[in-house]
Amino acid sequence: MSDVSDRDHGMVSGMDPTLRRGTFVFVTTTNATAIERMGAHAVSMFQEDEGTSMIVPVDVASAAQFDCSQPMRWMTLNVYSSLLGCGLTAAVSGALARRGIACNMVAAFHHDHVFVPADQADEALTILLDLQAGAGS
Repeated sequence: MSDVSDRDHGMVSGMDPTLRRGTFVFVTTTNATAIERMGAHAVSMFQEDEGTSMIVPVDVASAAQFDCSQPMRWMTLNVYSSLLGCGLTAAVSGALARRGIACNMVAAFHHDHVFVPADQADEALTILLDLQAGAGS
């Protein structure tokens, strides 16, 4: 059984995952000063009931004395992924999960982004490149 519907096959075959530079951590705080200071460095912010969650470079989080015990690497899926598209997140997260790699998906307006444990980033990239190649055949 395919991980991707026929309709969204093109998103997976064209996803062109790229591993970006740097190591990041997910943090959360209700402290307005910390949000303002770290927000300038955040690659993503989301307001949750419990506080503001941010994805920030590990050195920024460490300097602000946040927990940095779960460093992540960031991959961008370089295909335009419609906000109404179906299947890309499931295909990517499923392929990684089958190999025991956790991932955190972040959907932005133009692209989807995948955060994986830093020590598994190279393996995760290989898995996604193989998934892309399989979808293109």
